Amino acid sequence: MPELIVDFITSLDGYASAEGWPGWWGLEGPEYLAWLSESPERDHTLLLGANTYRVMSGFAAQPPDDTNTDEVESLSELERADKVVFSSTLEAPLSWHNTRLVTENAAETVRDMKRRNHTSMRTIGSLSLSRSLLAAGLVDRFRVTVFPVITGDTGRERIYDGYPDVALEMTTSQTLDGRIQVLEYVPTLLTGR
Repeated sequence: MPELIVDFITSLDGYASAEGWPGWWGLEGPEYLAWLSESPERDHTLLLGANTYRVMSGFAAQPPDDTNTDEVESLSELERADKVVFSSTLEAPLSWHNTRLVTENAAETVRDMKRRNHTSMRTIGSLSLSRSLLAAGLVDRFRVTVFPVITGDTGRERIYDGYPDVALEMTTSQTLDGRIQVLEYVPTLLTGR
């Protein structure tokens, strides 16, 4: 059966981004970028919510800076990937290549995709979507990449607010560039608490 990975990039204090900070808080290094490019999940179908779709497709629509080969490669990977966007506000057809819009219930659709398809899936950003998939017990692997910054004053998008209680069993951990932690867990939804 295909697996579903929820994949987050976060500050140490649990924010997905921060006002005035560059992407990856400006701390991406060669090991982290190599890890991204060698990811075995590159062939997974990407699951996105409407907000993440708007942001990511906007990046993809802009011509990349040809001098930044990492950015060009990342955008090329996103362009090639199969993408499913869950939204009740967007309208088909979506402009981003290899993207399908689903307006039905995300948890039910993903449950059906896991049952019928042979391709694994992973989220990219999409806090609300990831929360609903975790609450529905559909997440097989929960991966958090923690950058060593605290963004208490400027942090945006607190990741775990509104999430259910979840026990996490660590399966792997690694340090990249001497500062970035990649932590992978098997989640177990805790009910009745």
